[in-house]
Amino acid sequence: MRRLAVFLASSNGLDPAHAAVAASVGTELARRGIGLVYGGGRRGLMGVVADSALKAGGEVIGVMPRGMVEREWAHEGVTELVICDSMHERKAIMAERADAFVALPGGLGTLEEIFEVWSWRQLGFHGKPVGFLDAGGFWTPLLGALRGIADSGFLPVSTLDDLAVAPDLPGLLEALEGRLAGVPRPAHGEDLR
Repeated sequence: MRRLAVFLASSNGLDPAHAAVAASVGTELARRGIGLVYGGGRRGLMGVVADSALKAGGEVIGVMPRGMVEREWAHEGVTELVICDSMHERKAIMAERADAFVALPGGLGTLEEIFEVWSWRQLGFHGKPVGFLDAGGFWTPLLGALRGIADSGFLPVSTLDDLAVAPDLPGLLEALEGRLAGVPRPAHGEDLR
């Protein structure tokens, strides 16, 4: 894996543990020589993950729509800042530049981004693995809700099982690498229920 797209909050949230997780992710990616692709922000968890990766000597690619850059939301110190015209273009560029996708703590934007690339994978638009870093059980309630959706027949169990989930970055990277190396994933439209 050369580059990992990380979706996460542009705020810090209420629990300082989230910033600590974001900092450790940035540092560990740089230590492993894995480039960070993210939304390009300088605030919140976005800024924390970028700053920690940069401080550790890592490559950091930020992608941000022009309107957000004009509002001075962009991180000026990243390795490369890609300026685009829309949120749709932002996600497409991030998807193109990354080899896998991970969600850290965040809100609606984070959920929208990770769900979009996950649905693209399910539909066969790409074969890049998708995962949730469930540090401190942050995503556990959501993952339980997704299991309920699968149990109701609206999400193939194989699609849910294809999702990489781990409580720490080393475990998550191992799961993502396994999927990159060809661990079987569901075929387009396949449901193994």
